[in-house]
Amino acid sequence: MSSTPALHGPALRRHVLHCLFGDHHGWLLQRLRARLGCQHDAADMAAETFMQVVALPAPEGIREPRALLTTIAKRLMYDTWRRRDLERAYLQALALQPEAVEPSAEERALTMETLLAIDALLDGLSPRARTAFLCSQLDGMKYADIAAMLGVSTIRVRQYVAKGLKLCCRELLES
Repeated sequence: MSSTPALHGPALRRHVLHCLFGDHHGWLLQRLRARLGCQHDAADMAAETFMQVVALPAPEGIREPRALLTTIAKRLMYDTWRRRDLERAYLQALALQPEAVEPSAEERALTMETLLAIDALLDGLSPRARTAFLCSQLDGMKYADIAAMLGVSTIRVRQYVAKGLKLCCRELLES
């Protein structure tokens, strides 16, 4: 019999998280550094990855920690890249505006926050559904034109747009 008492409840959770971090933080940091090319971004991403693990309801049930850490880190990387692409596109559009129309720093920050919220809201849609919804709502394209562009039926475009509208309405009702 072991001389170490069996851990239960919060003590077990702390022990599991401590071991998980100790055993895998260096490995994850090295992978992220190689993928991102920046030590600081890699450190931030690794910290955020472990923060999400800490938020899990039962970390003691993790069977494949490296697979889980890789999945969480990849999602965070993709979210970061998507956010940066969105910000870059917004700043490029701003740069094309005449100087007199340029919004204030506060307006830019609010607009960026709104764009990120919309992006997160539409994250539940497939890429085609998101494209159909945005083309319809932002560009004012007709369903037939969107259908031709996506290579789907007009009825399918209608379904995509309806799904996007449903997500938006649900968010409005919940807030």
